[in-house]
Amino acid sequence: MASDFDLAMGQDNECRYLCSHKTDRKGVKRATELIEDGYVAEWIVDNLPGATSFVTPDKSHKYYAAGFKLGYKDLSPMTGTPRYFINNHLILVLRWRKAPGKAGDKGGKVIVGFEVFTKSVEAGHRDRDGCPQDVHGENDGMELYLAPNTTSLESKYPHSSYLPPAEELDDGTSLSIPYTYSVYFKEDNRVEWSRRWDLYFNNQDEGNSIHWLAIINSLVISSLLTAVVVMILAKTIVADFRGRSKDGNAEEGKIRLKTKKPKNGTKRPHEKATAGLLEQKGEAELDDLSSDEEFVEDITGWKLLHGDVFRAPRFTGFLAPLIGSGTQLVFMACGLLTLSTFGVLNPSFRGGFVSVGVGLFIFAGLISGYFSSRINKTFSGADWRRNTLTTALLFPGLLFSSLFVLNLFVWAQASSTALPFGTLVGLLALWLLIQLPLVYVGSWYGEHYSTPYEHPTKTNSIPRQIPDQPWYTKSIYSVLLAGLIPFAVIFIELLFVFRSIWQDKSGYYYVFGFLSVVSFVNIVTVIEVTIVATYIQLCAENYHWWWQSIFTGAGSAVWIYMYCVWFYWTKLHISGFVSGLLFFCYCGMACAVYGMLMGTVGFMTAYTFVRRIYG
Repeated sequence: MASDFDLAMGQDNECRYLCSHKTDRKGVKRATELIEDGYVAEWIVDNLPGATSFVTPDKSHKYYAAGFKLGYKDLSPMTGTPRYFINNHLILVLRWRKAPGKAGDKGGKVIVGFEVFTKSVEAGHRDRDGCPQDVHGENDGMELYLAPNTTSLESKYPHSSYLPPAEELDDGTSLSIPYTYSVYFKEDNRVEWSRRWDLYFNNQDEGNSIHWLAIINSLVISSLLTAVVVMILAKTIVADFRGRSKDGNAEEGKIRLKTKKPKNGTKRPHEKATAGLLEQKGEAELDDLSSDEEFVEDITGWKLLHGDVFRAPRFTGFLAPLIGSGTQLVFMACGLLTLSTFGVLNPSFRGGFVSVGVGLFIFAGLISGYFSSRINKTFSGADWRRNTLTTALLFPGLLFSSLFVLNLFVWAQASSTALPFGTLVGLLALWLLIQLPLVYVGSWYGEHYSTPYEHPTKTNSIPRQIPDQPWYTKSIYSVLLAGLIPFAVIFIELLFVFRSIWQDKSGYYYVFGFLSVVSFVNIVTVIEVTIVATYIQLCAENYHWWWQSIFTGAGSAVWIYMYCVWFYWTKLHISGFVSGLLFFCYCGMACAVYGMLMGTVGFMTAYTFVRRIYG
């Protein structure tokens, strides 16, 4: 949206009249509410947000906070009541330097800083152009106040002992607010063109220490979990394979170990074998008893499930499409983190993060269709075309529907952040005209040119009965316990993300390198947690691990949403039903996307692990 402010490169303007705006009592009340809540205005010049300038407490360096306040509040020296003043004169300072390269040799200039200084100036004492007579001097502020019209109220309610507040009535009284601005261009060769955004990233030294703490915390937790996984693989599974390879073959999935002879049955070379038939029979019985005990001990736990561990789960018609959509999200997230880490995506590329994310998600429809089709083929899915439509429409449809419904609330509030109808139509076209055909192509390739995943054991015709499970292996407890560990890995970095978006003056998150490292460690942690949780579940003779592996991988999303609720009630000061609804719904959508992504990682990990130990 273009403004009515007139800026010409290199031309200063001490004062210029913009307009006068008349507002009634309701408008004055609304303006005071916005000032009370600390609302700011955001402008953009040459892709740089207009900023309020600050200096660190030790006065070592300056930093910017995007936007400027609409006004300020003080107390009346006479009555002590609050007064509200609107900033109706703005001083725009644009810092420039010689353009880099050949453009600079030709006299080109670039903007490296955009500062906005605010001032409140009363409506009186102005020249014929509408500018204050003394722009830079001391002026009384433009107070947002309309005197109550008690005479009109008394005439309107002659027999009433109660008179409503004046701001609730539309008596035709209005307040005229004049708006003016000044423009100054200042040469500043201290700021390079490529580093002009650095001033918006405040407190970098403190932030770096927090990020290093987050990385150390995640590495410690991940290392401890790695030790647990190595212990499981080294002491249990590897030992079973050694026993199989040395002492026999697996018959119908059962591993037999060498039978140890009892001590009383061993004979020394110099002793004569004079035992009778009864003694030999007793030794044989002891030998058989020892062998049976070892065999029973050997086939307990996860080895008992060889005929049921690959039994198709319930709701396979939804499992394959969800895993396909999850691979789509994994590709999108990896692409965004990679591009952000190398600086391709940064705050100067306005809207680039969302736009590139949508593009990657649409393109990854090929991957989604392929994996969904192959998993569906593994479960002997009958109709691969129906699976294709479910993959292309289920999860993206839920996201688009939620976004559309929430956008209706934003429209109702007449907010400038509402997505235009044309943008929604464009997203719908991208989804149905590009993503759906790509999913179909990937699904067709997976159906006709790929083989199903091979399972190393055959599934019995009769399902095995599952014994009573310990409390920690039951679904809700297992998911919460497993999700707590990845949440502990990302907690510190998550705190910094929330602070950058909601609390810091800059309002920008910029350290994607640290975020990539923490995200990688988080994925490794989810992989390890899923292995441990799946192994514990199989040892409890529970072969319903398919959906459980997805819930285990996505368990940290529950803790993240709980953290969002805590952050809302303790750190933020958001008022209004619609604002709160948008916060919780958008956080829920973000957690759902994260849960789907990590759930897919958990499923793929568990599937690979189970095929490996039974292979």
